[in-house]
Amino acid sequence: MKTVAFHTLGCKVNQYETAALASLFTRRGYRVVEDFQEVADVYVINTCTVTGTADQKSRQAVRRAIRRNPEAVIVVTGCYA
Repeated sequence: MKTVAFHTLGCKVNQYETAALASLFTRRGYRVVEDFQEVADVYVINTCTVTGTADQKSRQAVRRAIRRNPEAVIVVTGCYA
């Protein structure tokens, strides 16, 4: 079974959108990995750009996902995308 991991930064809207995306992935047969630190087939990073710190954390999350599994699909969404 394919796996997907989510990392959400920022506001309540991002939290809601991540929950909706997780539901869609689950309905498509993916298993949601609860810890973003685990290896997954797909990483979804819901970004924020309200502050410079949020920008930096968004970039760091993308880099961590790439390092964790270079073969994974990396989806970057949200305000910073």
